[in-house]
Amino acid sequence: MDHRRTGGSKLIMMVVCMAAMCRAIPIGDLLDRASQRSDKLHSLSTTLSTMLAQDTEAYFPPLGRMKMCHTSSLQTPNDKQQTLEVTESDLMSLARSLLQAWADPLMVLSNSVNTLSHPAQSSISNQLQELQEYSRTLKDGLDILSGRMGPAAQSIFSLPYRGGTDLGHDKITKLVNFNFLLSCLRRDTHKIDSFLKVLRCRAAKRQPELC
Repeated sequence: MDHRRTGGSKLIMMVVCMAAMCRAIPIGDLLDRASQRSDKLHSLSTTLSTMLAQDTEAYFPPLGRMKMCHTSSLQTPNDKQQTLEVTESDLMSLARSLLQAWADPLMVLSNSVNTLSHPAQSSISNQLQELQEYSRTLKDGLDILSGRMGPAAQSIFSLPYRGGTDLGHDKITKLVNFNFLLSCLRRDTHKIDSFLKVLRCRAAKRQPELC
């Protein structure tokens, strides 16, 4: 029991020390690190989506592309110009909301990949694990960043995933639903990456047209 308490105390101290170190780092440097992680996150989701699409394109039903992503209700900028007009706090809030919304769907994808009928199943599984890790570290980084940006940046919109844990019982249905989730993920990681790049640009005090 004493050992568990000691171990827990050490862990708490490590977290406190890491948080203190991050508070000492300029916010521009933290945004630069976050932007690098979001760039990798989007790159991985794009690679996975492209890989799956090559084998599932012919299976999409006529109305399949009309399905809505579970994050579609979140009002986000439609283009770069609109993004540049959003405040720093709101951009951080949007990025964190989207990232949080993918915690459960990423787990569903990870748990389903072992039963996926695809020639690159092993590679997909490995990349999903890497994607989850980048998502977790980016979330931790944005939690710290938002704490330094004020209450507005810390607000998160609730975007629950209600798609369930079962992507389908047959090969085609599972492939199509798996690919649909990945296409939504690629869309949202692009938004997250765009928001963080604008925040990094503003922190560096660059001209808007250079962002």
